[in-house]
Amino acid sequence: MTVVRQTAAETAAATGRRRASFHTLTVDEVRRLTDDAIEVTFGVPAELAGQFDYLPGQYVALRTTLPDESGEPKEIRRSYSICAEPRSFADGSSEVRVAIKKDLGGLFSTWANAELKAGDVLDVMSPMGAFVSKHGRDGKEQNLMTSMNDPQALAGEPGSFVAIAAGSGITPVIAIARTLLAAHPETRFDLVYANKAAMDVMFLEELADLKDKYPARLALHHVLSREQRIAPLLSGRIDGEKLQALLGTAIHADDVDEWFLCGPFELVQLCRDTLAARGVKPEHVRFELFTSGKPDRPEGNIGRPVIADESKDTYKITFKLDGLQGEVASPTHARESILNAALRVRPDVPFACAGGVCGTCRAKVVTGAVTMDENYALEQDELDKGYVLTCQSHPTTPEVTVDFDV
Repeated sequence: MTVVRQTAAETAAATGRRRASFHTLTVDEVRRLTDDAIEVTFGVPAELAGQFDYLPGQYVALRTTLPDESGEPKEIRRSYSICAEPRSFADGSSEVRVAIKKDLGGLFSTWANAELKAGDVLDVMSPMGAFVSKHGRDGKEQNLMTSMNDPQALAGEPGSFVAIAAGSGITPVIAIARTLLAAHPETRFDLVYANKAAMDVMFLEELADLKDKYPARLALHHVLSREQRIAPLLSGRIDGEKLQALLGTAIHADDVDEWFLCGPFELVQLCRDTLAARGVKPEHVRFELFTSGKPDRPEGNIGRPVIADESKDTYKITFKLDGLQGEVASPTHARESILNAALRVRPDVPFACAGGVCGTCRAKVVTGAVTMDENYALEQDELDKGYVLTCQSHPTTPEVTVDFDV
């Protein structure tokens, strides 16, 4: 490792991007939402409040160690969207709330729903993510060093917004809706929320309260796939035909400033394709996908084991993080990701899902070239500037340099 002059603090100040780092937080409350979902509130002490300012729609990564199927301890990281609008308290402290829905076979979510309780401690990463409103911001990132209790400081201009969410996809959407509706009395928000049955609806009471608070500006459409509702349009699975019907009747689709899509890949892609066919510009559509919950690479925070024999063909990977420059040799036959290689020499390289969804491992290619397997996190303007997801990127030139600091 060699030290360059710019420090991490100087980098953050220059770029406006906060370093993705973990801090140990205490669980203040665990609240049951449904039979298989909980809301977890973490207390943020005043001295860490600046590390946990966030925009509605962003997420945090949680980290702990749990026994795997063989009983061996294993580091687990999972990303969860923040479900409450930002706020701080008189003493300078704040809080972060996330919703955790139990996934079939999900190690972390099963443990959290069964075991997590007030007083427990977890490592929580500073908030990240681009699933935020950009309407009226001219592409500029919101300055997070602002009043956490001022909705207008966290929202852009008033407008008409539509969200289509499924299951736990409501988690970031409810925070976005609360903030946008509170910020401007002219704002309108339409929400289509798909679930299997009424018992599966997360934040049911909170959504009803929000509807009561903004009866003329919030339109709430619950679509249940396994329960019959009075309106046929709100019964059954959302497929192409039903989506077209919703856009043609329940939603004023031709007068929308910004769209938010959050759920499984099939639903999000259906919505994106349908909106594109209707002439909606991609820059007006924000989307976020569920992660699989089963990332198999990298392993823990050390990367998948790879033996580099310098007598054989290797890629030379150079990376910059927090003003430090690291180098690692990656065997050409291994086809390991840049993230995996970097973790073998620097355990604090940021990542969360390792599945191309969250964007935590984002970095800019400075020299050389890479190929990227999947990308559900970066927008086209970021790709055009040379940014990649290092968990999905593999070198295609003998030497590659990436920068996590820009």
